[in-house]
Amino acid sequence: MSKLKFSTAALLLVAASIALPMQASAFGLDRVETKNNVTLVAQQRKEVPEKFKRKVVRLSTDEKPGTIIIDTNNKFLYYVEGNNRATRYGVGVGREGFGWSGVVKIGRKQEWPEWRPPAEMRQREAAKGHILPVVQEGGPDNPLGARAMYLYKGGRDTIFRIHGTNQPWTIGLNMSSGCIRMMNKDVEHLYERADIGAKVIVVGPGNKQGEVSFDDKGIDILRTIFGG
Repeated sequence: MSKLKFSTAALLLVAASIALPMQASAFGLDRVETKNNVTLVAQQRKEVPEKFKRKVVRLSTDEKPGTIIIDTNNKFLYYVEGNNRATRYGVGVGREGFGWSGVVKIGRKQEWPEWRPPAEMRQREAAKGHILPVVQEGGPDNPLGARAMYLYKGGRDTIFRIHGTNQPWTIGLNMSSGCIRMMNKDVEHLYERADIGAKVIVVGPGNKQGEVSFDDKGIDILRTIFGG
């Protein structure tokens, strides 16, 4: 009789536990509280490959300190520091048909920027059944991430940006509509260093960037160990 009572109690306990909401940690999920009080449940975090994590490297180039070189073929962004030094960041770039090249400048900068998808993007996505907002305010769930640097050509906005992302697993991939994606911690790091007016060379399809000489000679071991 006692065994029957124990089994019944156990079954009731299991049933109750199934009825209760389980914590995200039970499934290895991440919950992010946004300022709009919307809880986002992300799939299990995917690690960014080691080679796309921020590194200090030895870079041979004729470009002046403060210049940004984006190698879209290898998915790296270099912030030139001079004396054959640079900081290298992994980036996500334009998917097939959306790659580009050229020489532009940082026209303006914004922390936690709002997102205004171009009309052609909204139309393109609407045809696929995806309705995009005209404007989405900044925040953790915004596709532009924590920071944005707006790229200008001849004083006009190109509609391309260097920005953060709420999808860090896309770093190292061809996923965007032409913008340059960085991990939020990396775009914050670059944002503090890159000035408005800084030259940005995008090396990609069409070679419209013209002649640019840069040679990544690998990790700067001494700086990595001792800093500076």
